[in-house]
Amino acid sequence: MSRSLQFFTPSRAPYLTLHKLPSTSYTRFPVINFPSKKHYITITKSLSSDLDAASSQVLDSGNGQTGVSGVLSADNVVAVQSHAPSESGAAAGIEVDAVTEAELKENGFRSTRRTKLICTIGPATCGFEQLEALAVGGMNVARINMCHGTREWHQMVIERVRRLNEEKGFAVAIMMDTEGSEIHMGDLGGAASVKAEDGEIWTFSVRAFGTPRPERTINVNYDGFAEDVKVGDELLVDGGMVRFEVIEKIGPDVKCRCTDPGLLLPRANLTFWRDGSLVRERNAMLPTISSKDWLDIDFGIAEGVDFIAISFVKSAEVIKHLKSYIAARSRGSDIAVIAKIESIDSLKNLEEIIQASDGAMVARGDLGAQIPLEQVPSAQQKIVQLCRQLNKPVIVASQLLESMIEYPTPTRAEVADVSEAVRQRADALMLSGESAMGQYPDKALAVLRSVSVRIEKWWREEKRHEAMVLPDVGTSFADSISEEICNSAAKMGKNL
Repeated sequence: MSRSLQFFTPSRAPYLTLHKLPSTSYTRFPVINFPSKKHYITITKSLSSDLDAASSQVLDSGNGQTGVSGVLSADNVVAVQSHAPSESGAAAGIEVDAVTEAELKENGFRSTRRTKLICTIGPATCGFEQLEALAVGGMNVARINMCHGTREWHQMVIERVRRLNEEKGFAVAIMMDTEGSEIHMGDLGGAASVKAEDGEIWTFSVRAFGTPRPERTINVNYDGFAEDVKVGDELLVDGGMVRFEVIEKIGPDVKCRCTDPGLLLPRANLTFWRDGSLVRERNAMLPTISSKDWLDIDFGIAEGVDFIAISFVKSAEVIKHLKSYIAARSRGSDIAVIAKIESIDSLKNLEEIIQASDGAMVARGDLGAQIPLEQVPSAQQKIVQLCRQLNKPVIVASQLLESMIEYPTPTRAEVADVSEAVRQRADALMLSGESAMGQYPDKALAVLRSVSVRIEKWWREEKRHEAMVLPDVGTSFADSISEEICNSAAKMGKNL
């Protein structure tokens, strides 16, 4: 994978350091310095049915407040746990992560899981206790989606994440995701979601409605919506999660019949198809970064977020312009720009967009609304592979564990999907509705963590390090020699 460990560690969050350990002794570890705390690490014997007979050493922390513990196995795998004593003095175990012994010596008890986990923060997870639970469960990045909520609400979330890092010693970064200028639904009258049933008639309108709004009526943010659609067009909501057929146009109102039922979410993206083809002429005329997006970007710069993700990127020029804007507005800022690949235009200009950005996100939901569904897996693999070749971090997002919005366990197909993203060496996996408004955000995060850790362990055990063709960086003869020396040194360090 590319620079996942460094990239998804925020510069503003405290680092949890561990001094180098003696290579010959495992009876007493040095002190781990957490903010305002000291953790003494000792080793005891343990029997575990989940590990082989060679797994005999257990790390344990006796700081009296919170700590870590883990199992040292024969292949140097450490299963790390965080625990706090109960009132009776017994430790209650909460699984946190899995690291190797060598990584533990070098990096301390920061998360050294290769695949980083991003959680979208929403009504279900915006409280301080909920954020702490996600951080304990392995959240590396908290994502705020500017499609939803007010700037005051997002500022509150950012302050809580900062407080979490300062008081609890976590290192959670913050990613701000812009809304983009594509066609969106409006809010649903304050409702978190609304179910559209098969055969129901819904009205999509550009009119502004008072409170209460008419039943089964949805606002659209694009004034020319009623003019552009035609009777018989197919309307896709949120990348095809719900589908409607246009049956009538009455002034600014468009009457539609639900053909594929599903859950409608506020500010969901809208696309429409005609005669089997995506109608995209109007979207192509819209700017990538809207006036609202620029205000949100100013907000993100002022709040010092770690990443800004730009929706519906069409060309590298947009990324370059935004980077220049950030540099001018905040000198010395290290805000990284993530390009969201979610449109046909993004795929056409993929390499130049990734080259210009600091990382990419495979937004499969909206991408699946613009290309045939059967092409999404190959598009994902192409994007991930190109990012690895260009040494840019890549995030796989959208509908990873969609069923866990309502159910406590994922489908087996979802687990296979997550494992495939890890096998492709994606740097990060992202939860959207699962953590923002789902009923089981902690469990969804636990599934991502356990699956990614298991696949990474399998990958190490099988030593599956496939060859990858990297692009030439050097342009002169001297640069080419330096590049070959660096490549040889990297291969020696990896294989010897």
